[in-house]
Amino acid sequence: MSGIYNVACELLDRNAMARGDKIAVYYQDQKITYGELQKQVNRFGNLLGELGVSPGERILIALPDCPACVYAFLGSIKYGAWPVLVSPLLSASTNAFLLNDSRASAAFTTNGFQAPQVRAEYLRHLLCIDDEGFMERTAAVSPELDPYPSREDDIAFLLYSSGSTGNPKGVPHRHRDLPFTADVYGRGVLQVSETDLCFSASKLFFAYGLGNSISFPLRAGAAVVLDPDKATALEIFKIIATYRPSLFFGVPTLYNMMLKTLNDTHTLDPLRLCASAGEALPAATYHSWKKLTGLEIIDGIGSTEALHIFISNRPGAVRPGTSGYLVPPYEARIVNGDGLPVPSGEPGHLLIRGKSTAPYYWNRPDKTAETMLADGWLRTGDIYIEEGGCYSFQGRADDMFKVDAHWVSPITVEEALREHPAVLECAVTWRKLEGLVVPLAYVVPGPGPQEEMKLYRELRAHVLQKLPEYMCPVQIIFCTELPKTDTGKIQRFRLRNEVK
Repeated sequence: MSGIYNVACELLDRNAMARGDKIAVYYQDQKITYGELQKQVNRFGNLLGELGVSPGERILIALPDCPACVYAFLGSIKYGAWPVLVSPLLSASTNAFLLNDSRASAAFTTNGFQAPQVRAEYLRHLLCIDDEGFMERTAAVSPELDPYPSREDDIAFLLYSSGSTGNPKGVPHRHRDLPFTADVYGRGVLQVSETDLCFSASKLFFAYGLGNSISFPLRAGAAVVLDPDKATALEIFKIIATYRPSLFFGVPTLYNMMLKTLNDTHTLDPLRLCASAGEALPAATYHSWKKLTGLEIIDGIGSTEALHIFISNRPGAVRPGTSGYLVPPYEARIVNGDGLPVPSGEPGHLLIRGKSTAPYYWNRPDKTAETMLADGWLRTGDIYIEEGGCYSFQGRADDMFKVDAHWVSPITVEEALREHPAVLECAVTWRKLEGLVVPLAYVVPGPGPQEEMKLYRELRAHVLQKLPEYMCPVQIIFCTELPKTDTGKIQRFRLRNEVK
């Protein structure tokens, strides 16, 4: 049947034929070859058939990063069902929402998490991969599976993007999307090849981690290390020392944590490159990392709606403090509130266009109309400045604020604060004082005793040396930690709500 395009076959079957004995996945003491990976993926797809699942039905996968998660994801796609990757650590109420919103007919998880405790209207099968007999049941089905006759523009899987507030939004992606991002960013920017070993601290249920740990290595015939545990600095150093990956994917918060604990006992050999996404990487973090490790961090911006990174720095040509340049063939526009282009050097809303963008939000026509615009353009929700083809992040659209008719970028003020040696972390937002909007900063001081009023005066003076007075925080609140999402993004809206 001509025109069939199933992404599970594109990523896996060709490798299984060309390099079946090569190791594809390292997981704890397991080494899984491409040939074995293909058989397990096929078995999982056949298991769905035995359960009576129909192609097009949704399959919720609430698993830690482990081989079974890869089997479930690719096996569902090859069979024709839509896998829905979610965090295994979500609350019972969030799991219930996701199950009902996606109308999942089957769910795969493990005991000890919240998902097994949830019942939902459309759910017919709930399987825990650590139940006695599950592995035997899977082993009993055929390791051969013909792919569902999908097309490249058909929906293949569903991710959920939490955004800043409200319930998560379902983001469907097509069969073509994973190979596209693997080709243009994985190969085009990071030059992932079959000799690489990838390790991502960001998990599979995030769009960033999904590309890092499945589509990039499998598209290139490379290998990946999977780790089910929470990404702490010590855990990362241990994995790098044990498996010796060549590519590491992290987020700015994690790089900062690693910098605090990096010492002579830690080795980063043979890493050749580090990548970052999720939030803008501070220039100071880049410089400190490069000085201590000799390695570049390639920062970029992506989104769940676009699946992976569409603007990025380049190896050997990093511009610290910026997101870098467009990843071809993506296109970008920066527009004002009326949708009209703004001049180079002025802030505006970033729109992007490319083959990996989601066609709509699942069950959310209102959000679809706001975000998925005419002619394939996607409203990212980010404010950017473009100069000479280089893009600099100014903040989320709902994080920006005006002081005395001037736009203030929280990122710019945070960068200035972070350059002070006493500042470990910081976040900038706003509050109203006597009816006027003024900048407000939350600061996590570094170790050692600090006298707050003295530090407040020092920080104010420090920022005033670097930025106009209207950008300088009039109030600084010292705290021990900042609210963040699971991906490490600072939740500035929660800080705003605390002072209203």
